[in-house]
Amino acid sequence: MQLHPRLLGLYVITSSWFVPGRDHRDVTLAAIEGGATAVQLRAPELSPRELLPLATELAQLCREAGVLFIVNDHVMVAIDSDAAGAHVGQEDDPVSARTLLGVDAVLGISVSTPEEARAAEAAGADYLGVTVWATPTKPDAIPRGIDGVLAVVGATDLPVVGVGGINARNAHKVLEAGVAGVAVVAAIGAAPDMVAATRELAEVVGGDRRGA
Repeated sequence: MQLHPRLLGLYVITSSWFVPGRDHRDVTLAAIEGGATAVQLRAPELSPRELLPLATELAQLCREAGVLFIVNDHVMVAIDSDAAGAHVGQEDDPVSARTLLGVDAVLGISVSTPEEARAAEAAGADYLGVTVWATPTKPDAIPRGIDGVLAVVGATDLPVVGVGGINARNAHKVLEAGVAGVAVVAAIGAAPDMVAATRELAEVVGGDRRGA
């Protein structure tokens, strides 16, 4: 589908790892209230059967708020929950993901290099994600730094989202590399006040766009 890059401006990835008693729903509600433009449900601790009712609830909340809702990895859960789409990695067979999702759903693909970016575009991606800095929330991801982000952005016409180690203090460096938006996990999920943290990042993203 044709995805407006502004929908990717502040992309919050949920996690229940940081604060005891805080769950994916809490993070999603805070992200919506704070002004996030997209939410990705990433819950590797849940089976698809456990994930589906949660994804269905969060998809409805995001839809009502006009926030893009994406399910990580589990393409069939994304379809069955009526999410806007799914995000997959290189190991998840992006071509099959596009076939399952059809042409109207959003498909995001993680890439590391210009070659992977071009292959993802050919596979039917609507946007790309690239890891900027090392992050404990996804230790297997290879950080590419700002130069790596620039290389991916320059290799594709698709919108690119930077992820990994991003917070309100350094987000502007990633935005200046030409990405459509920044994705964050700990910057929201680990914040004492998740709504305030989201608002701060939303202001950074909005301010960078006004200054462009």
